Amino acid sequence: MRRDIFQAIADPTRRAIIALIALQAMTPNAIAENFNTTRQAVSKHLRILTECELVKQEFQGREILYTLEIEKMKEIDKWLDQYRKIWETRFNQLDDILLTIKKEKK
Repeated sequence: MRRDIFQAIADPTRRAIIALIALQAMTPNAIAENFNTTRQAVSKHLRILTECELVKQEFQGREILYTLEIEKMKEIDKWLDQYRKIWETRFNQLDDILLTIKKEKK
């Protein structure tokens, strides 16, 4: 079953994993060292992130490195952008109201 990228980022551990590998490619063991959980639990999170194509595996000899899949992250950003625009408009409207109130008090 293919998972949705938003299901993947809904979990705080998976978001933390994304934050870690956004900085550099990491092995599963290096990722697991950052969490107070089992290596198997981290592997499950990595599998879900891989299925959603948010991370990809790169093989270097006998090691697997996980790297961030930037294009999928752009998909998330594109979806969030519609809400970002709504909130920016609302904040601008609030600024206008506050300026009006401030002028009326003078």
